Amino acid sequence: MPGPRYEACVEIGGIPISLSTSDQGFHKLLLRRYADFISQTPAEFELEFEIIAPRPATDDDVRVRRNGAEWLLERGDFSARWDPRTGTGLVRQNANPYSLDSVLRILHSLILAKRGGFLLHAASAICDGRAFLFSGVSGAGKTTMTRIATDDVTLLTDEISYVRPDSIQPGRRAENSVYRAFGTPFAGELAKAGENTSAPIAGLFFLEKGPKNRIDDLSSSEAVQRLMRNILFFAEDPNLVEELLATACAFVASLPSRRLTFYPDRQVWDEVRRFGRDPERACFYALG
Repeated sequence: MPGPRYEACVEIGGIPISLSTSDQGFHKLLLRRYADFISQTPAEFELEFEIIAPRPATDDDVRVRRNGAEWLLERGDFSARWDPRTGTGLVRQNANPYSLDSVLRILHSLILAKRGGFLLHAASAICDGRAFLFSGVSGAGKTTMTRIATDDVTLLTDEISYVRPDSIQPGRRAENSVYRAFGTPFAGELAKAGENTSAPIAGLFFLEKGPKNRIDDLSSSEAVQRLMRNILFFAEDPNLVEELLATACAFVASLPSRRLTFYPDRQVWDEVRRFGRDPERACFYALG
């Protein structure tokens, strides 16, 4: 006779996913891991988890590919299949939070790719009611920007930003849609989950460290290229890559994208606030 099953609905970015397992210890782990993201909203997708013996793995080992209508997700510490037609999937993984984070990030990246959104290697935070993204390679300053944030700044994430458009109204072009950044439980060096909230995005900064704060314009083509390099996406699927490129172009067309060279001091947040009020004058002040 089958034993009891334990369920929890985890809602990230407004997308509720039911996670079920017969392993009570794993269920307690996910409740702790996603405590601020547990939701009573009816699930849009469902994942069933089977726990396997621990195995070492890194993101370099991950493979995401189609098998007919299903997606197959594979890494040393997990394997999964997900059917977007039914919204259901089966995951076999280690009983550790890092494997669980990876599975959910991959699943959300697939879902968002079909909805005009993406996961981005970027810190994000809300300042004066609007969200700002701070993207860059490892060591560029994503965690530093969140660590030196003033007390009135709300952290969404220091590592993986969750971006998607509000629903596009009939007659509106995608590049004129309003994009929002959502808090996630996916923490980086700060080891702190983001707040479970969201705000419209006021700007995207590509980070570089320097001796003083400076904001520079970027051409649309350079902004798209940088954005594409930092979008989190593992799938071996050229059609979805084309959709992501279209999404990146629409995003850059809708919002200001700048290069932010900054000195690691809280004063850089004064420049962020100024930019939020008036992007053109913010560039002048930062350069002056």
